This record gives sequence, C-alpha cells and structure tokens, in this order.
Amino acid sequence: MYIYNVTINIDDASHKEWLHWIENHINEILNTQKFISAKMTEVMIQGEEGRTYSIQFVANNKEELVSYQQNYENSFRLRAYKKFGDKMMSFATELRFIKEFFASNVKN
Repeated sequence: MYIYNVTINIDDASHKEWLHWIENHINEILNTQKFISAKMTEVMIQGEEGRTYSIQFVANNKEELVSYQQNYENSFRLRAYKKFGDKMMSFATELRFIKEFFASNVKN
C-alpha cells in the first residue's frame, strides 16, 4: 500500500469555511477511485499561526498513486488555491506502507 499524505496549514480566519469545503474535496478525490480510503488528522503544533492538518489517502499500489498524480493532482490543487489562495499552504509526501504494529496485553 502507498499513502499520499497532504499536509495543509489554513489561516484561522478561513478555518471554518475550509473544514466544510475539505470534506467535499476529500470525497471528490476518493471518487477518482485511485484511493481506497482517507484519514484526516490535526497536527498538534503549538505556537504556529493557523491550523495544520494531515490528510492521508491510501492507494492499493504505486500505479494507482501515479495515475492520480498524472491525471488529477494538478486540477485538485488548483481548485484549492483558487478558493483559498494565500490563506492556505500545503505540501504532499509519498509514503510506502511497510508494517503495522499493535499493542498487546496493554494494562491501564
């Protein structure tokens, strides 16, 4: 599996509008059928202006990720910047899934 991680910082003044918008945006990206799921998390950084989020899109294989990048990535990125302009900064990172670990016999 491959993870396409998009990290986004959004200005405080645009935050609420962006949160509503991004849910639809994520669903549109998932509708390309290049990813099997997406997970959105807030990055907990103190002292930074605005709010920072990480959205992780999971692809079954490298070919699906490359297909997304070649056929959809630029248009989705342009839509976001047309809507929010300099109120938003983002960058993407590709990750290759290696192994997942789970806790066992955890005592509180």
